Formats: sequence, C-alpha cells, structure tokens
Amino acid sequence: MDGKNILREGLIAGWPICLGYIPIGLALGVVAQKAGLSPFDVGLMSLLVFAGSAQFIAVSMLASGAGPLSIIVTTFIVNLRHLLMSAALAVQLKNIPRGIIAFYAYGVTDESFAVNIARFRSGGWDWSQALTVNVIANLTWIAATIIGCHAGELIPPGALGIDYALKAMFICLLVFQLRSAMHILTALVSGILAVILSFCMEGNLYVVIASAVAAAVCLFIQGNKTELREGD
Repeated sequence: MDGKNILREGLIAGWPICLGYIPIGLALGVVAQKAGLSPFDVGLMSLLVFAGSAQFIAVSMLASGAGPLSIIVTTFIVNLRHLLMSAALAVQLKNIPRGIIAFYAYGVTDESFAVNIARFRSGGWDWSQALTVNVIANLTWIAATIIGCHAGELIPPGALGIDYALKAMFICLLVFQLRSAMHILTALVSGILAVILSFCMEGNLYVVIASAVAAAVCLFIQGNKTELREGD
C-alpha cells in the first residue's frame, strides 16, 4: 500500500478519536493554565506523557503542591493498564523493527488501542496504518491542549466554573468506572482510607497508598468469592 492510501486509511479510522480529543484537550489546557502552566509546559507535557487522565491528575497534583515522587507514582499506577493493551497489540506487531515498535508504543492510548485492535482482528490492517492513527491522534491532542492553554489566558479565574472543571472531570471518570458492586466498594474503601491517611501524613502520597491498598483488598475479596463459587 502506498503512502497516500496509508494516510487516507489512517485518517478515516482515526478521525473519531481526534474529534473526541479536541474538547478534552481544550479543557486540559484551560485547567493547566489556571494551575500555573505555560503553553510550552502544556505542549511539552502532552508530547512526553500523552495520557489524558494522567495529565489531568498531574495538573491537579501540581496545583495542590504535590511532590514529584507522588505525582510519578500516581500516574504510573493510573497508566498500568497500558501494559495489558501493549501485550494484546504485541501479537499483531511481530517482526517489526524495534524503533518502529517503540514509536508505536508511545502513541498507544485507550482510544487508539480500541480502534487498532479491532482493525487488526478484522484483517487488512498493518502497522503503518495503525501508526498513522496514533500519530494523528497525538498531534491533535498536543494542538488542542496548547490552544486550550492559550484560551485559558483569556478566561478570568473562577469564570464559567473553571475552578470546578477538574473536580467534575474526575467525578465523571469515577462514575464511568463504577460498573459493579466491587468497583463501588473499591472507590469507597479508597476514599475513606485516603481521608484517614490525610490526617496522618503530609503531602499527597496518601492518595497513592489508599488507592493501592483498596485495590489489593478488593482484589483479595474478589478472589475469595471466585474460589467459593468454584468450590460449590
């Protein structure tokens, strides 16, 4: 397949991702500007990190004065799901040069993974088309966050509910994750433990500890429930 067809197929597959990235990227840019980041900072973050939820978390933690270690650990935990996505994609990307694999891995997000894995399994899709999807999504995200940051300079602090935008974003993300009673239990345990730990330790590391402990506890409970069912 020639370059024009690769680009065309990639654009056709990736344009819905780009359409979704624009409003979210603009919102991140505005929130980041209110947290004290410059357009250069935001653009560099989007280039190096390229992970929407992790960037929202990082901006929130930076605004609250969190230290580098807690930010790094938190975003690492949030992005652990990329290990599973990459493992699934690795099956489809055999015998590809390591340089291309590394570049492709950089652009893996929830949305690009969903689009590319479906195309791979349907057939007629190769690494060049998949990489095109990743690249156009990445460029759209970077541009949207930078533009949002510039727009944030024109919005007075507190106007249009901007101060609440980040909290609203995380509430929305949480609600969409609550798919079962176990998810609700995990959120409750994590929230209660985080509040308790916040009175016992300085900084924001208690968020990471509470999340890890809650996940471990609920995983243990889920494992025991599964064993009991199998025993029956």
